[in-house]
Amino acid sequence: MARAAVGLFENPQLIDGIIHDLETSGFPRNDIRVLSEPQDMAGSGMMSTAHTDFEVDLIRELRTVGAAEADAEAYVKGVRGGGVIVFASGSDEKVDAAAEIMNRHCAVELEELEASELHLHSSTTPARRSSGQTGRIRSSGGGARLFVW
Repeated sequence: MARAAVGLFENPQLIDGIIHDLETSGFPRNDIRVLSEPQDMAGSGMMSTAHTDFEVDLIRELRTVGAAEADAEAYVKGVRGGGVIVFASGSDEKVDAAAEIMNRHCAVELEELEASELHLHSSTTPARRSSGQTGRIRSSGGGARLFVW
């Protein structure tokens, strides 16, 4: 099964440091994906076709890797507000290490119980699933999420 750590970051200036730390920990660059709202989207405004297509595609991709609908909406809201999503895929050990790196860089905590508003928290309660299941696995210690599909 494929695994990925996903983190949302409010400060785009942190991304180079996150990528550097992921690569230093052994992640090949092609296993790291950075996604932010395109600056050169055709059309203007939130209701433009290009903007809507981007958000729909992002939600679809997040749902494919196991994100709950509320989480996917929160990620889109974060990107819409200028945030950046980092995906790091690989083996169990590498993905766990990626989540730790993302959390050290203050990945945003997605709070599902409060209509998926973005909050920063210093810790979370781990809720792991076995590797035989798909969906989201909350990483302890921050906002990075682990997905299995």
